[in-house]
Amino acid sequence: MPGQNDEIAKGGTLRLGSYPCEILPGTMMEKCYGSLSINERHRHRYEFNNTYRDQMKEIISGLSPDNLLVEAIEIPDHPFFVGVQFHPEFKSRPDRPHPLFLGLVHAACAGK
Repeated sequence: MPGQNDEIAKGGTLRLGSYPCEILPGTMMEKCYGSLSINERHRHRYEFNNTYRDQMKEIISGLSPDNLLVEAIEIPDHPFFVGVQFHPEFKSRPDRPHPLFLGLVHAACAGK
């Protein structure tokens, strides 16, 4: 991506490391994190195509602070359908599950 470290020659873009995300109020993301501002680890080359952003605005639940990158989407009326650009598994531990994994387990248990 423009403005990122050019020392890594990977043949494309690479977003690597911790990046901030601003969560939209009233979303499943807010419920899971208990916050509207988070930092999560990334390791990917792909981004949400902003050409479709207006068509998909109802499902967007997290954005970069500059409002340029979509960080998370979710289906509002679904018990737990959350998709994120970052890797929650990088921060999850057996004794400290990541908030999104914990949210998925709670949703699954509630749906018995």
